[in-house]
Amino acid sequence: MKGSRIAALRRARSAALIGLAVAASAGCSGGDDDGTKGEAAELSARPPGAHSWTGRPCGLLTDAPPAEGFALGITTDSASPEAREDVGENGARPLYRRTGCLADLKGPDGAFWKLNATASVYEDSEPARHAYRVKEDLDRAHGRGPEKVHDTAYALPADDGGRPGRTLLLWNGDLVLTVSAYAPHGSTEREVRKNLERIIGNAAHRMENGLRDQSAPSPSPSPSPSPSPSPAP
Repeated sequence: MKGSRIAALRRARSAALIGLAVAASAGCSGGDDDGTKGEAAELSARPPGAHSWTGRPCGLLTDAPPAEGFALGITTDSASPEAREDVGENGARPLYRRTGCLADLKGPDGAFWKLNATASVYEDSEPARHAYRVKEDLDRAHGRGPEKVHDTAYALPADDGGRPGRTLLLWNGDLVLTVSAYAPHGSTEREVRKNLERIIGNAAHRMENGLRDQSAPSPSPSPSPSPSPSPAP
């Protein structure tokens, strides 16, 4: 009996050590449950920044593949230098300029995916925050999510004529960024979700980083509203 207990303890200890080694190996290699790697499968929050408009936004996405095994195909810039008006708080009409990129992606099996990234650069961080919050509230009210990525970004499922997709919305300083990706027809959301997350995460990171004005000071956080004074007794 004693020998069998010792043997069982040794087997349990050996299994635990093997499990730790496998976990460490997966952590170092960036692997996950489907055996692939994602450069930005989990998009982390960045400090607020100031951003500049560009007439060639697709150029921000060409330095590296959109995700492992994917290739960027035909791209179309949709940038307009004209300033637009947005409806802000208390009737304010802040200005912003929009720039975007529409791209075809070729998957590892040769199938075609789609990517659409649109950035709105506001004249200040507060109108950008308001625009982001309005969109988030609308998506929540219509039951479309949101699924929090971090405090200033959320994701939700998307659809394009039966093609399963995913959309990411992100706010950083004076920037509101929307990135959507769509898988080939016939795909299921469960099959393609990991790759969709990688694609939109990588595209959002590159767009935000490429539009960021590295020489500009970070915008100050908006002050919290002061509490209303209590009425005199």
